[in-house]
Amino acid sequence: MKARRAVAVAALLLVAPGISACSRGFNEQTDQVYNPAAGVSDRSGSVDVLNALVVSGTDGSGTVIAGLANNDQTHSDKLTGVQGAGAQSGAQVKPGGQTTISPGGYLDLASKGQIEIRDKAVVPGGMVKLRFTFDRGQAVTLDVPVVPASDPTYSGIAVPG
Repeated sequence: MKARRAVAVAALLLVAPGISACSRGFNEQTDQVYNPAAGVSDRSGSVDVLNALVVSGTDGSGTVIAGLANNDQTHSDKLTGVQGAGAQSGAQVKPGGQTTISPGGYLDLASKGQIEIRDKAVVPGGMVKLRFTFDRGQAVTLDVPVVPASDPTYSGIAVPG
C-alpha cells in the first residue's frame, strides 16, 4: 500500500509542472486586442480608427475604408480629411460621403464614406501611410494595407476606374 502511494505521489510531482504551466500570469496574448482582419486599427485617440485599409481595383488607385468610433458620449466629431503621409504625402485623396460621427456613434466609411486615393504606392499587397484628421479628436497616422478588389470580401466596395 505504501509503495502505491509513493508511486502516485511521484507521478503527481512529475505531472504538476506541466499542469501549472497553463497559468503563467497576466498580459497573455489572449488578454490583448486582436483584429482578425486585413486592416489596421488605432484606439489611442477620442475617435477609434478601426480596420482601415485601401481596396484597389487597379494599380495606383483605390478606396479608403475604415470604421470610425467616436468615444465622446456628448459631442459629435467630424472626419475633416484623409491625407497621404510620409512617402505618400503627395497622394491625391478625394473625400466623399458622410463625415459626421454622432456622440458615441460609429461611421462606416465602406458604406458611407467613399474616399478615393491615387498614388503609385496603391498596389495590392503594399502599404500606404495615411493620416486621418478630425474636427475635435486627435489626428491618427497609420500604415494601411492595400487589398485587391477582386477578393470576394470587398466585392461591394466601389473602386475608382
